[in-house]
Amino acid sequence: MTSELLSELLVDARERMAKSVDSTRGEFSTVRTGRASPALLDRVSVDYYGAQTPLKQLAGISASEARLLTITPYDKSSIKMIEKSIMESGLGLTPSNDGNLIRLSLPELTEERRRDLVRVVRGIAEDGRVAIRNVRRQIMHDLRELKEEGEVGSDDEHRAEAELQTLTDGGVQEIDAALTRKEQEILEV
Repeated sequence: MTSELLSELLVDARERMAKSVDSTRGEFSTVRTGRASPALLDRVSVDYYGAQTPLKQLAGISASEARLLTITPYDKSSIKMIEKSIMESGLGLTPSNDGNLIRLSLPELTEERRRDLVRVVRGIAEDGRVAIRNVRRQIMHDLRELKEEGEVGSDDEHRAEAELQTLTDGGVQEIDAALTRKEQEILEV
């Protein structure tokens, strides 16, 4: 019975840490690099008739060229709302439309802007590491409660803590590896 409780806690920790790593990778994809990617617009939401709606639900987004995104709204009357949301998103992109679709050309990144983006992705990575450490802290608390209630022995608790630390280290290493790749992608000229 005690080993079942411990393995349930560790499985829960593994799943939650994996979600944190995936979430961090997803956040990385929304940070602009030198290439056009539809994922850049994942964080943009449009005030569509009073409801905040993700842009990808209102339009088809494609990278037609290396430095050009095209947005084809499903509802042509939403073009002005989409343009306004892109301008206010903080991406530093200026949309242009021809009445049917919106074009976003990505300018060449300056060295200063690249450094700013590296700072942004480092912040995202730190948030991911904190999320993983929070999972570890919560599971450690649960383990100590089980020990105090007499559900598990001291040896079992120590083994579970060691395995939990291994999971934590693995999650942090995954985030660090993703951060390194993203930094190289941003700094690549």
